[in-house]
Amino acid sequence: MSLTTIGLIGIAALFILIFLRIPVGFVMAAVGFVGFGCTVSFEASMSMMVKDLFSIFGSYSLTVIPLFVLMGQLAYHSGISKRLFDSAYKFIGHWPGGLAIATVGACAAFAAICGSTNATAATMGAATLPEMKRYNYKPELATGVVAAGGSLGILIPPSVIFIVYGILTEQSIGRLFMAGILPGILLSLLFILTIVIWTRVRPELGPRGPKFPLREKIASLSGLVETLLLFILIMGGLFLGFFTPTEAGAIGAFGTLLLALAGRNLTMKGFMTALFETTRISCMILVIVAGATIFGHFLAVTRIPFDIAQGVSEIQLPRYAIMLIIIAVYLVGGCIIDSLALIMLTIPIFYPVILFLEYDPIWFGVIIVLVTQIGVLTPPVGVNVYVVSGVARDVPLDVIFRGVLPFLAALIIGTLLLIPFPQIALFLPGLMG
Repeated sequence: MSLTTIGLIGIAALFILIFLRIPVGFVMAAVGFVGFGCTVSFEASMSMMVKDLFSIFGSYSLTVIPLFVLMGQLAYHSGISKRLFDSAYKFIGHWPGGLAIATVGACAAFAAICGSTNATAATMGAATLPEMKRYNYKPELATGVVAAGGSLGILIPPSVIFIVYGILTEQSIGRLFMAGILPGILLSLLFILTIVIWTRVRPELGPRGPKFPLREKIASLSGLVETLLLFILIMGGLFLGFFTPTEAGAIGAFGTLLLALAGRNLTMKGFMTALFETTRISCMILVIVAGATIFGHFLAVTRIPFDIAQGVSEIQLPRYAIMLIIIAVYLVGGCIIDSLALIMLTIPIFYPVILFLEYDPIWFGVIIVLVTQIGVLTPPVGVNVYVVSGVARDVPLDVIFRGVLPFLAALIIGTLLLIPFPQIALFLPGLMG
């Protein structure tokens, strides 16, 4: 049996086991271990797995993941997200669809200190859905905007997906963070434009809220101070080269804790819950990274990634057409596989192709994140939709999926804009030198 055949059998077994709902990290590790044993030897496979597990769980560079996760958890449990929404609500809540627009703004701001799409959707859903229900917003707009706005958590830095992509491809995490800022702003504006157009066509979706006096608006700006300080501290330090991404994660988590304690906004129960959730989420991510590393070594032995790169080089198609095919693969894959698992599975295959086609790896990282954003909103996986469904238990799942459709169109437009205009993503990293 040829190496390629063994590799294809391994990939098929991987997808079958994933569809059986076995945890992705364990599936990748098991298939990689057995496949490597079949192609080389089981003694070598055992040695490879021990080495990979030790290197992943003992990696200094990967400590950035639990640090940024802890930062987001502390921000959530100290009420930063609620204060963000209150500030945005008092400024634009009286517009048609104003509460939904305020939700997008609050999601974007919270994403800048969270890094997780699920956490952003859950946090902002708990803070905003009761308010939108109180002002008679239709469930499809209310839940759709929370699910879509929550997806900004994996684009606006600090992003866990960017961290994992940077480690897999040995690209600068700091440059990836910078690359996500302008696309994140662009996507937020496209979401807002979607709300404006939608509420113009159907005004009953988002009735106007009350108009607040100027004094209350100015007073509410205090709710933005914490987020602004943290964002400037982290991104400013990275941009100016004062500290590494790992150090930025530590400084951000400690800074969030100090702000929470100074404002007396964090209870002991909230602090313990933040620690528990950080441990749970970080372990899940690290197990997936370790499993993907083992599976990646198996794929490397079968030479499938290199064969694909060689096959692409012989296809008589323009490079942008090949890029569109790769994006289509991610779009389909994102509908059936978790975004982090999809990236871990496909980067070893497509990254050599991207280098061969001479695309910028930083730009490709942003494209990957944008496409996986679409995956967190589309059925049957649609993780963000299920998160919002868990918060809004009285809203049927099909209503939430209908609500995200206009925002999916905005996401696709945003992704397509980055193909002819890569400088949207590359401008800020270029300033770093």
